[in-house]
Amino acid sequence: MRKDIKNFKQLLIINFLLFILTSCSVSKQISGLAEQLVINDSSLATAHVGISIFEPSKNKYWFNYQGDKYFTPASNTKLATCYVAMKHLGDSLIGILEAENDTSVYFLPTADPTLLHADFKNQPVAEFLKNTKKKIYTTDDNWNDEALGSGWSWDDYNESYMAERSPMPVYGNIIKWIQDGTNAKEPASVYSIPEVDWKVDFNPVNDNSFSVKRKLGANDFLLTQGKEKYKELEIPFVTNGLKATLELLPDTIHNTIEVLNPEKFGQFFQRTNLKLRPLKTQLTDSLLRITMHRSDNFFAEQSLLMVSNHLLGQMSDERVIDSLLKSDYKDLPQKPKWVDGSGLSRYNLFTPQDFVSILSKMKAEFGMDRIKIILPTGGTGTLSNYYKADSNYIFAKTGTLSGVVSLSGYLYTRKNKLLIFSILVNNHRYSATSVRRAVEKFIEGIRNKY
Repeated sequence: MRKDIKNFKQLLIINFLLFILTSCSVSKQISGLAEQLVINDSSLATAHVGISIFEPSKNKYWFNYQGDKYFTPASNTKLATCYVAMKHLGDSLIGILEAENDTSVYFLPTADPTLLHADFKNQPVAEFLKNTKKKIYTTDDNWNDEALGSGWSWDDYNESYMAERSPMPVYGNIIKWIQDGTNAKEPASVYSIPEVDWKVDFNPVNDNSFSVKRKLGANDFLLTQGKEKYKELEIPFVTNGLKATLELLPDTIHNTIEVLNPEKFGQFFQRTNLKLRPLKTQLTDSLLRITMHRSDNFFAEQSLLMVSNHLLGQMSDERVIDSLLKSDYKDLPQKPKWVDGSGLSRYNLFTPQDFVSILSKMKAEFGMDRIKIILPTGGTGTLSNYYKADSNYIFAKTGTLSGVVSLSGYLYTRKNKLLIFSILVNNHRYSATSVRRAVEKFIEGIRNKY
């Protein structure tokens, strides 16, 4: 018996030593691969790089290189937004909260970005408002934020990727301007979707390219015709809270909406004892899939505002982020500086280990089947030009700003091990494509070796 116990103890010691040696070996091998393909790559020679690779089944890190250091994550910030949206928004988005009596409809906006958006054919809120013959009232008392996020580049205001945030978006808070000269028998025409009554001026000089420039802070557009036969441009409009929405909606619902101050709005419920009911619109994951596949800043921003409205009864990035960092994200390895839903802001600071933690929570709570629907894989979405050697082995979120490239997600190795990884690169001076190719070689090297 004593001999058996002694042999058993020796076996445990041997297995433990083998485990340590194997772990050290893997870490050393990946370190060599990282130095060769990423850290010492010519396009990254002057950059700051952070890498974390984690095996969730064994709850251990395979590799960390500056994994606890802070980086500007760009659109990897959307992973933080995606997790809380998956957790708090339920299976369907709430378009408005409404109540009605015999003569009136009262509703609260919820930040749902899908109203009259081209990506969503089914429009329950628009149909509801269109079909009622009653007077319609609303209030913006639950809007407590700004149209543009903290730290956004103000001079990008005319770009489609920087649509304004608002309590009740419509048409994605974007006007599509179209120059159409495809009919040879008629002069080229310029028109907008939707049609607007806002100020539009035409530049008398034709240019090589059709362009639309909106004045900063005003729905005042200058159009310059170009030589293209057909061209579309998407230009954000100034929302002014609910103002722009209430100017654009009547053409669809054939009714007007009156904005009440919070006191008058509340008096209706005091008199009637009615309660607000949710009017659901789209499946939550249908929105999140688009958000992550094309890295849609507007959808991400509105998703965080919807979470804020659900948890706090008000739409405020600052307040909901503070609340989430004290609750859902209180156990992150390093407390991030998190300021917006999309990652447009350079004020955001996360570590690679933070993203590993967020992705681990996502996997544990929602499972890979759901995640695989939401995140792009090789050859799709923002990964459409990468990881195409085979399919469905990587599911990840990209991030890009000037000097910033990031990639965080899930990797299935050749031996079918599931890894969670985060690679954040800041202050590179080469093309984003060259940096992404270096990261791609590194990720594929890990996949093929393990």
